[in-house]
Amino acid sequence: MATVNVRYFAALRESLGGSETVDIEPGQTLGQLRDTLIARGGAHAAALARGKAVRCALNQVMADESAPLIAGAEVAFFPPVTGG
Repeated sequence: MATVNVRYFAALRESLGGSETVDIEPGQTLGQLRDTLIARGGAHAAALARGKAVRCALNQVMADESAPLIAGAEVAFFPPVTGG
């Protein structure tokens, strides 16, 4: 088991807080991490739901949900348009 640091921005930050550490399985992708967070239910399910437009970054680089995660990575979730 490894961990990643997940950060939330804009409206997601208001719903979920600034950041959290999440345990991941080896070989897990960014999309699978999103699904894991959605499965928690509550605010995570509402904010990260599959019908919502959510952008992702991995180690401060925009990434597709197929990107593989590594231990210690920084993952960011944010809406497509964020304000200054």
